[in-house]
Amino acid sequence: QVQLVESGGGLVQAGGSLRLSCAASGRTFSGYRMGWFRQPPGKEREFVASISWSVATTYYADSVKGRFTISRDNAKNTVYLQMNSLKPEDTAVYYCAAQRYSGSVNDPGNFGPWGQGTQVTVSS
Repeated sequence: QVQLVESGGGLVQAGGSLRLSCAASGRTFSGYRMGWFRQPPGKEREFVASISWSVATTYYADSVKGRFTISRDNAKNTVYLQMNSLKPEDTAVYYCAAQRYSGSVNDPGNFGPWGQGTQVTVSS
């Protein structure tokens, strides 16, 4: 079974940037759409961005459009999330996952398994 490990989180000031990575081990995520989600403190997990296997299609939550960029390196089994112009409301634990079930590409219920996440904290 594939295991996903997120990294790259940290504490950054508003307006700063971070690049998150999600590395797969145990099995490749060949052919899968991959997604980034986040869970702010006290809130439910929410969609951030997703990318198809071929990199042909990407989707973003309205709240991050124009600031975040999702990409993937299939040869390295790694997915990235470049986050620019960070805002305090971006503070959350960020997770990546593969889309296991057909349906909406922004529904966390269609994705899994989940890694342990990486904490992103944006100070004002």
